[in-house]
Amino acid sequence: QVHLVESGGGSVQAGGSLRLSCAASGRTFSTYGTGWFRQAPGKEREFVAAITWSRKTSYADSVKGRFTISRDNTKNMVYLQMNSLKAGDTAVYYCAADRVSVVGGTADYWGQGTQVTVSS
Repeated sequence: QVHLVESGGGSVQAGGSLRLSCAASGRTFSTYGTGWFRQAPGKEREFVAAITWSRKTSYADSVKGRFTISRDNTKNMVYLQMNSLKAGDTAVYYCAADRVSVVGGTADYWGQGTQVTVSS
């Protein structure tokens, strides 16, 4: 069982930065694939970034070059550094974890979400 809790969301002006954190419980978390998804009002949830247990990363085209995902397995933490934020990045951001990979959009575990609002 893995429990995920996100933090770090907030309001920022376009061009600004935020760092999201995801705290995970569970002794086997270091072996899980993890990642971030987001859902804007009236839209479906979409993939943002993923990182495997071996730290291989992947990103949605819309955030490539602006967002960076990382993890600290000693602390059971996953991070999403978001730079050059745009109004279109406004959404609720969710942390996810899976025994294999979250890239396909499915995951064994989800956090409750944290709101990110970018004003133009």
